[in-house]
Amino acid sequence: MRDLRGGLAGLRLLAVCLFLGVAALAGVGSLSAAIVTALADRGQEILGGDVQLSVGGREATAEEIRAFSGAGQLSQITRMRAMAARLDGTESVLVELKGVDAAYPLFGNFRLQPGAIAARPHGNQVAIGEELGDRLSVRTGDRIRIGEASLIVVGFIAEEPDRVGQGFTLGSTALVDRDGLKATGLVQPGSLFTSAYRLRLPPGADPETVAKRLADRFKDGGFQVQDRSNGAPGTRRFIERLGQFLTLVGLTALIVAGIGVGNGVTSWLDQKRGTIATLKLLGASSGTIFLSYLIEIAVVAAVAIVAGLAAGALVPAVVLQIAGDALPVPPTLSLYPLPLLASAGYGLLIALVFALVPLARARTVPAASLFRGSLEPLRRPGWLSIAGAALAAAAIAGLAIGTAREPGFAAGFVGAALGLLLLLVLLGSAIRWLASKLPRPRNPLLRLALSNLHRPGAQTGRLVVALGLGLTLFTTLAVIESALSGQIRSTIPAKAPSFFMLDIPSEEVGRFRTMAERAAPRGDLVTIPSLRGAVVAVAGKRVADMTDLPPEAWFLRGDRGLTYAADLPEGSRIVSGRWWPRDYQGPPLVSLDVEAARSVGLKLGDSMTVSILGRDIEAKIASLREINWDTMGFNFIIVFSPGALESAPHSFMATLSMPAAEERPFANAVSRQFPTVSAIRVKDVVETVADMLGQLSVAVRAAASVAILAGIAVLVGALAASRRARTYDSVILKLLGATRPRILAAQALEFAALALIVSVIAFAIGTGAGWYVVVEVLELEWTPDWAIVAGTLGAGALVTLVLGLLGSLPALAARPARALRSL
Repeated sequence: MRDLRGGLAGLRLLAVCLFLGVAALAGVGSLSAAIVTALADRGQEILGGDVQLSVGGREATAEEIRAFSGAGQLSQITRMRAMAARLDGTESVLVELKGVDAAYPLFGNFRLQPGAIAARPHGNQVAIGEELGDRLSVRTGDRIRIGEASLIVVGFIAEEPDRVGQGFTLGSTALVDRDGLKATGLVQPGSLFTSAYRLRLPPGADPETVAKRLADRFKDGGFQVQDRSNGAPGTRRFIERLGQFLTLVGLTALIVAGIGVGNGVTSWLDQKRGTIATLKLLGASSGTIFLSYLIEIAVVAAVAIVAGLAAGALVPAVVLQIAGDALPVPPTLSLYPLPLLASAGYGLLIALVFALVPLARARTVPAASLFRGSLEPLRRPGWLSIAGAALAAAAIAGLAIGTAREPGFAAGFVGAALGLLLLLVLLGSAIRWLASKLPRPRNPLLRLALSNLHRPGAQTGRLVVALGLGLTLFTTLAVIESALSGQIRSTIPAKAPSFFMLDIPSEEVGRFRTMAERAAPRGDLVTIPSLRGAVVAVAGKRVADMTDLPPEAWFLRGDRGLTYAADLPEGSRIVSGRWWPRDYQGPPLVSLDVEAARSVGLKLGDSMTVSILGRDIEAKIASLREINWDTMGFNFIIVFSPGALESAPHSFMATLSMPAAEERPFANAVSRQFPTVSAIRVKDVVETVADMLGQLSVAVRAAASVAILAGIAVLVGALAASRRARTYDSVILKLLGATRPRILAAQALEFAALALIVSVIAFAIGTGAGWYVVVEVLELEWTPDWAIVAGTLGAGALVTLVLGLLGSLPALAARPARALRSL
């Protein structure tokens, strides 16, 4: 404690690095836990009930309704896409139409903004989102048209408790009651709608048990069953995966900070060599010295970790204030012990891993070094210290893997981080060895720069690790950022359709084609039949009896879009089997996406049973297709042969490409002549997805910025660790006649050579890491902007070069007489 009172000049870097790393981990963990907790706490509101059973394309039968009502209070919700338009037909907008009954909402509160003319809509009334009112330029009391109904805007929605549970939507909510929904005329056989039946259970009833009982009883009905513990499964899964990814990025920042810890401790102990030698002369043992300095490091590390935990615990509140509107639900503000304890454990273990070896080397300082000078190289640490550091590193890996949602992914991430460190250490040793073997240049500056790479006490290895980590982080971040920003631009084909049209009545499809050709004479119209159905069995196995479905088998969850076709759809390629003849009239056949087939082990000849409006249709898999999803046309995973589905009630879909100037008149014409048809502009879809990717990019950038700050701290630490040796070199060179510009030029050549060599390695490793994150983790297309990546890498190399030169200035400013007396 007496030594700590003398100042913390050498331990500031340790404190800064640990604070950054622990704050990043604690912040990411706390925010993820706060959002997941909010989803769980508001599970009833988000889902809309204790249990929900949803089915597409039909309403529940009388028998099903009786069974649902027997389990608890029942509320029926119908959701579908529709077009809302001004009565004069000058503007139409896609909306999420929601028909509710009198029991809605079973949990939470539905509330309209002040100024509403009623508490909720009844009959020919509708409640709309404020953004929809702005798009249509309507106010409370005005009328809008949805389908065949003219509806009075009763008010703007202020609170919709089950909004998050609806998942991804393309339009604002328009809420009506059951009579208003019926008046629109949109719910017809074959139209695309979802019926949800929500239950409020009696006190004491177990939602999971009730959900399982109803799912087993109606397993052939195509219902998707949820209970309140997972009201928004897609949102929860996304938050958990993003949280895990950002946690691992934070762990990388902490590992990078650990290098800074090692450099800081080494620099600090280097300044203590005289003190250590004096203590040994006074009788202190190596063990006493080791434990004394270990206690000092532990005290400073504990303060830094506690400060990092405090900062991390405040992250949910800060994010709520800054970007609360971008979150799926407001996070539940509280202290979350598990992420904080895990972050503290990481911080302590990292400090132990990177401080043990410098401490072990410091205990070997001989007492005679007090008289021989402080530049004598230290001895190698003992095997006991190396084993202790290795055990602590293994504990870090075990903690990261054991607490991860996907242990395999976490193990790969930790292995890659350790592999990168090992590669950079070997690279530093190789550069130092190669520099010692190269012939000495005739130019004094080049000769001095080359000798700086391999002379006794050279920090080449540490500088390579610091530069490599920093530049690799710069490159990885640039690859991810450019891939996210270019995702939409690069994946939309040049001739993407202008509109998707849904729910075209089959008996009106001919008239629709005529209208489209007149309204958009230069357009390219494609129409296809559309149905909804649920896969209830594959290869003789009931889907309801299959557990632990992989994420890739999403087509088995809930109802799916279906179609039938005589010809192979555009954008599909047969990879196995054969397409049926145009005049095929045999037993039902089906063509399946090859990736979907692989996810559950399906092959040619296997059976697949699909339930459509309660009727099971069994078909044999005749072919497997590879689908090019980037065409932005209608791509169906499941395509039936002709003759199998024509008798079922269904509607048509269409895509239409046209000049941008014709889009608005066409949309208005569709709204007037076909009020039941929903016209979705591709531009609106692109903007919505771009906003989502932008939010994801901000999250990645925030987490990675901490890692970059830690990388800069590592570089500063490496320079600090070599300051005494560089000061000594500078003083000797000055005494021999060298000027400051020449010494600085030699060091600039040294740093430039290291930056050039390391940049090549960082580019390769950063590109590989970015590809894995973009393609495997985020499941996006590989579309980086190489100009941005190269520019970022060059800027990072320049920054590190400037920092290196700035770090050398104190050594150049040292006065020879004073420096020689202190060395």
